[in-house]
Amino acid sequence: MAGRFFLDTNIFVYSVTDDDQAKAKRATALIRSGIAAQKGVVSYQVVQEFFNLALKRLARRMSTPECGEYLETVFRPMLRVQSSVALLNDALALQSRFKLSWYDSLIVCAALEAECGILYSEDMQHGQLFGPLEIRNPFL
Repeated sequence: MAGRFFLDTNIFVYSVTDDDQAKAKRATALIRSGIAAQKGVVSYQVVQEFFNLALKRLARRMSTPECGEYLETVFRPMLRVQSSVALLNDALALQSRFKLSWYDSLIVCAALEAECGILYSEDMQHGQLFGPLEIRNPFL
């Protein structure tokens, strides 16, 4: 599907925190756009990482019912990449070739598997290309 974009975990974290209002506004806009246009994509990993932070580490922790609502309204419409042996093998190869962290390798491979053209993340090098996939820091 042309125009798909992948959202890394940090986008969701900024959308629910008050640490930086400009980042929160931009993150929320990306999420809303992804859902409304049906072009936003996340992986199982993003959901796991977000809930780990939301339930235990955020300044204002989310309750279990809040997480359940967030899962249904935000993640469910965008969750298109599940974990698989093929994804793990691809991530191992990518990690070795590009010297990325293991978790960044999984995110990049998930975005590639979903045929995304853009991966929005502030955790990777802005402008870096992985074939047809471009890393973009939405907060620059």
